[in-house]
Amino acid sequence: MRHFIGPIRSLKSCWGYILASTSRTLYPGVTNDLLRRVHEHKTGNGSQFTAKYRIRRLVHFEETNDVRAAIAREKQIKGRDRQKKVALIEATHPNWDDLAAGWYDTTDSSRSWP
Repeated sequence: MRHFIGPIRSLKSCWGYILASTSRTLYPGVTNDLLRRVHEHKTGNGSQFTAKYRIRRLVHFEETNDVRAAIAREKQIKGRDRQKKVALIEATHPNWDDLAAGWYDTTDSSRSWP
């Protein structure tokens, strides 16, 4: 899997990702459209769990062209203990910054994202 810093769209890409709340509750997921899925989570429409615990900060993501590999990676991450998930995040983003910060235009209400 490749790791990118920034939003990238590809018709054949699948994305594994981890979201976190401000209290660092974690949510791993997989999608074929990272921009759309993160936007759904940020607006409270991603899942009941992420909405309930306000899990909206993208802290890790990986790309692959193989949907089976993306699903397997998500299961692998979900199966890890918390310490290993934290280590995965902190290996590239020790400050837990929101990697999706600035992806969406919040000044124009007629558009969901750029």
